[in-house]
Amino acid sequence: MRLEDGDFVLPVDKPEGPTSHDVVAAARRALGTRRIGHTGTLDPFASGLLLLCVGRATRLAEYLSRLDKAYEATARLGAETDTLDCEGVVTTENGDLSGVSEEVVRHALAGLRGALDQVPPQFSAKKVAGEPMHRRARRGERVDLAPVAVTVHRIELTGWALPEIRFSVRCSSGTYVRLLARDLGRAIGVGAHLTALRRTGIGAFEVSDALGLGELTDAERVVAGRVDPVAAVGHLPCLAVDDDQAARLRHGQRLRLDVGAEASDRAVAVAHAGGLLAIGEIDHGVLRPRKVFAS
Repeated sequence: MRLEDGDFVLPVDKPEGPTSHDVVAAARRALGTRRIGHTGTLDPFASGLLLLCVGRATRLAEYLSRLDKAYEATARLGAETDTLDCEGVVTTENGDLSGVSEEVVRHALAGLRGALDQVPPQFSAKKVAGEPMHRRARRGERVDLAPVAVTVHRIELTGWALPEIRFSVRCSSGTYVRLLARDLGRAIGVGAHLTALRRTGIGAFEVSDALGLGELTDAERVVAGRVDPVAAVGHLPCLAVDDDQAARLRHGQRLRLDVGAEASDRAVAVAHAGGLLAIGEIDHGVLRPRKVFAS
């Protein structure tokens, strides 16, 4: 079975200014469907790649939101803000950058690579009791949040024009680049906050392949830019099944497969006749369907 033409993933390049929800709303109007979601919020001041899941592909969002992210960031040294970005109020300031060199900054960035524990910022989209943290923070409330384990795979200095610097990051999902900028500023003793952020990649998806917001009304561009669900979950192992196996999976039945032990406890994409049939999990050689895409 194939997902219908209205079920796909669409990479979109969000401009600075609109919220991620604004982009979803624009896509709903342009594509004439309400069944659209995205796989990871970008702050209004940030730009870059959003993955929109359309139709039944919204059920794939959890498998895409976990992918690593890539960013290009600009930080201003010498001041820290309450929001950790350019939209906040300056809380500490240090105008003396005479001791800051490229070598010092590169060394500080190197200290941010690897496994980290990050406490989500008070001004963030993270929800507590169903309400985004930034709303609570603007009311003056403070919530104690548990640290989250993240990984910075790569972080490199890419531009130098004090008081601003530019750096690139490849990190695990859930990493706050604003916190990296803050920690960089504290490591070199002058403070810092983000002034620009652009998401350039999500897993194998690249912003260079994304549609601009104004192109959502161009049917030809949407057709050319959409990603088939099988390709969208290409980071997952893929199993092809025959007609009889497909029929069983459509009814939620399990399949015993001849697979090695290394395949156990893994999410897999299940394809049939060239289309995405299901997402399942293999447990000791038994495929258990978790999400079946059947009419």
